[in-house]
Parts: sequence; C-alpha cells; structure tokens
Amino acid sequence: MNTKLKELKNITSNCCVTIILHTHRTRPDNNKDPLLLKNLVKEAEERLFAQQNKKEAELIIRRIHELTDTIDHNHNQESLILFVNETIAEYIRLPVEVEDQVVIDTTFATRNLLRSLQMDTSYFVLLISQQKSRLIEAFNDKVVAEESNSFPIENDQFYPVSKAEKSNANRQTNLIAEFYNRIDKIVNDIRKTAPYPVLICAEEAQYYEYLKIADEKQSIFSTFLNGNRLDQKAHAIVSDAWKIVKQDKTDSNNARLDELEKAVDSGNFLSDTNDIWQAIKQGRVQTIFVEQGKFQPAVLENDLITYVNGERLTDANVIDDIYGELIDANMNYGGDVVFLPKGKLDQFNGLGVITRY
Repeated sequence: MNTKLKELKNITSNCCVTIILHTHRTRPDNNKDPLLLKNLVKEAEERLFAQQNKKEAELIIRRIHELTDTIDHNHNQESLILFVNETIAEYIRLPVEVEDQVVIDTTFATRNLLRSLQMDTSYFVLLISQQKSRLIEAFNDKVVAEESNSFPIENDQFYPVSKAEKSNANRQTNLIAEFYNRIDKIVNDIRKTAPYPVLICAEEAQYYEYLKIADEKQSIFSTFLNGNRLDQKAHAIVSDAWKIVKQDKTDSNNARLDELEKAVDSGNFLSDTNDIWQAIKQGRVQTIFVEQGKFQPAVLENDLITYVNGERLTDANVIDDIYGELIDANMNYGGDVVFLPKGKLDQFNGLGVITRY
C-alpha cells in the first residue's frame, strides 16, 4: 500500500483527479458504495468541465468511467481511492478511515493517506496449537486478509504414532517443535514482502514453545493473545488482538519520548528542519518524532527548506508536507519515525529528532 501511494505521490500532470470515499466491508452496508461513488464521479465531472478545456475533461471523465466499471464493491475495505489523469487510471483499497472528497490538482492527493498508514499499525496474528495454525493480516482493529495460500497449516505429520512415542514426553516435544519450525519458516517467508510484526495467539505454554524455535524473535511481540481461538472468526480475533497491540504501541511511544528527552540532555538532538535535512543526508538521524496531525508545506531550493503557507499548495515547486519528505528520506537511511499525540512535542514545535552521533 505504501509503495503504490509513494509512486503516485511523485506524479505531476496538468490534471490529476483523486476520488476518495468511505466504503464498507460487508452487506448490506456495501450496497451503498456504488451510489456514493457515482455521486462523487458526477461531482468530478462537473468540476472538470468547469476547470479544464472540454477535450481534456472528456478524456479524464472517460478514463474515470472505465476504471469504475472494473470495481467490485464486494471486496471493499474502509476506503476506496481512485487516481486518474491522462495516462493513469488506478484504484486502491485501504483499511483507513477517510472523508468523502474529490481533489483536482496537478498532483494526486496522497499526503493524508500516507500519514494515516505511517501512524497506524499493520501486523500479523499467528494462531497456533499443536494441531493447527492460522495467519491473519491486520491493520489496527481491522482484518486486512486471512492468509489462504500457505495457511491454515494442519499438523498431519509431526505427531506421535507408536505407543512408545506417545509415552515419551521428549519425543512429543520435539515433534511439536518441528511443526512450529515449519510454521515459522512459512511466516518469515511471507514477511519478506510484508515485514510486519507478529502477535501470537496461543495457550501460554505453546507461546513459549514457539519462541524457542522462532528464527526472528525480534519480529514477535513480547506479549501474546492468550487462549486457543482457532475456531473463532477473524474479526473477533483481531478485535482482541488490537487491544494488546495498541497498548504495546502506547507503551513503546512513551518509552521513546524518554529517549528524546535524554537525547536533548546529551546533545544528540535536532529540531531545526534544515539541520535535520542535512543530518538525514549524512545518515546521522536515527528517529524522527512528529506530533499527530502535524503537516507543513515547504519549498526545497538550493538544498534549503523554506516554509510556505497553505495558500501556495498548488504552486509547482511546493512540497505539500515537508515532514513526510523527511520521514521518507530518513527511512531510506534505516531510520524510523514515532508519532506522538498532539501536545507531546510542544516545546519542540511538533518536530524533533534523535541523531546517531
């Protein structure tokens, strides 16, 4: 999701249309989605004819209709976003809440969507028992998808067969370890393309047995969802999993704020945007701290960042959110980002970083 949005973010043309709508996963609610999309498309048509020449407007409108004809609303998530210009006609579904709107500009409206994805949490819930395993991809409290290609995995091989094996506790433990090792390798293979952390759902003893064989323990939450829930619906599992993940994220962010305060005392701290930009290019920035909802338009010329007001957002050389650019650049250097509630960074005007040296 992030990759596609980042690709679209860098595209400019004379007329980029972004149609953003709140959608629904299930019936009967998703029966409303086609009508909502139709109304937003009509709004886009009226605005295009008012703002563009007739030939260009007709081209974009035709491409919008061709795109909407390909959308199956039975697969909707929380939001549906259409991106159309003279050469591009694509849509994506996202598990983030949005407000219905049509944006016509020289670039696509990706800023708020990217920030929502950066602020929120993608993760896997791995359900295990000695007999079976499931894997669910989640985003906050929503189910993105349940893995159906490699999972569920049934234990049809690693179990005691003979009477002697059944009476040998060590042999049974080793067989379960082999089963979990098989699961672990498949999970890690999936994480190569979706490197999200993993929350294990299992009875306590099985959680610790799995940790013994896990190859990438750093990717596993240090807490777990207790109980054998293999027969539960995915949405019920994720609803409970999110409570654990959300608390873990809150605790982690509070601890990271302590890191920032220590960095101020030690001198490994920056808050000036241009100082941060230069430090990022030198590979010196470890973590960027930004308040939630903090955006800043700016111009980057001659390697110097200058803030501008929102009235200049449509200017060709204006970056609509310089903080987002800093975050993206720093992640390319192996850094990370922490989003904190509004007011937590008041003393730093909403932005601060920890440097490596």
